[in-house]
Amino acid sequence: MKDEHTDGARVYAELRGADRAAEMQDLAQGTGAEAVIADLSLEFVFGKVWGRGGLDRKQRSLVTIGVLIALRQPAELENHLRVGLTNGLTLAEVEEAIVQTAPYAGFPAAWAAARALANVSSDRKDAPG
Repeated sequence: MKDEHTDGARVYAELRGADRAAEMQDLAQGTGAEAVIADLSLEFVFGKVWGRGGLDRKQRSLVTIGVLIALRQPAELENHLRVGLTNGLTLAEVEEAIVQTAPYAGFPAAWAAARALANVSSDRKDAPG
C-alpha cells in the first residue's frame, strides 16, 4: 500500500522547501484542528492530488492559482504564486493568468491577485542571492 503521508511530505518539500515541510510534519503530529488539517493536507492534497500524473506541476500550479484568485484567498494565493514560480511559471505567465481571470472571477479578485503577485515579486527581489 502506498504511504500518501510520506509521499505528500516529499512533494510538499519539493514545492515549499525542506524547512517548511518539516514544520508541516511537526504540525501534523500535534493535536487539535490544525494538526488534523496539516495531516490531511500532506496525505490528500500533496500525497494524492499533487502527486498524481496527468498534469505537470507547472500546469497544476496554474490551475491552483486560478482557483485561489476566484475564491479570493490572497494569503494562500501568495503561497501558490511562489510554488508556481518554483514550478516554472514566469512572472509574465502569471500576470496573463491574472488578466484572464478578471472577466470570470471579477475585477476585484483580479486586482487582489495582482497585489499578491506584486508582494511575491518584491519578496523575490529582496531575497539574498
